[in-house]
Amino acid sequence: MSTHEFQTHVIALQSFLKPYALHLTNDLEDTNDLLQETMFKALNNREKFEDGTNIKAWLYTIMKNIFINNYRRKGRLKVSHDDTEEGFFLDHGQLHEPNRAQSSMMMEDLERVVAKLQDEYRIPFMRHFEGYKYQEIANELGLPLGTVKSRIFLARQELKRMLQHLNITHAAA
Repeated sequence: MSTHEFQTHVIALQSFLKPYALHLTNDLEDTNDLLQETMFKALNNREKFEDGTNIKAWLYTIMKNIFINNYRRKGRLKVSHDDTEEGFFLDHGQLHEPNRAQSSMMMEDLERVVAKLQDEYRIPFMRHFEGYKYQEIANELGLPLGTVKSRIFLARQELKRMLQHLNITHAAA
């Protein structure tokens, strides 16, 4: 697909993207901003589009990712507006720095307790904790899916039992 054809397809799909943008933002101005940013990013990243890919799905993915990134960014900033004459904008993110020593000690305790688990429970539990899906763990370890789920469940139960004296049982669940 030539650059001109690509640009024509992308621009033609704007009308399909606008309802999705409105669904995400619930605000007409934000919808237009999201749509414009999506078009800009798609046109600037033409070289990343592979021929044969569903261009509409590619655009929806770009839009969704932009929306998520903007949402996360706004959550971190927490900017508010002062309605006085001067109209100050205030960034009132985190007003204090949390004490990281306590959470660091908790993590050390958790790591020690997890290390005490038998390998048959610790390995599937840690894989799941790292974000692997049950089926991926089962394939990697050559175990049936039910066995993996059972071992992760039993590991959680054992961790809760071992952590009761540390008052952080909710961290293992």
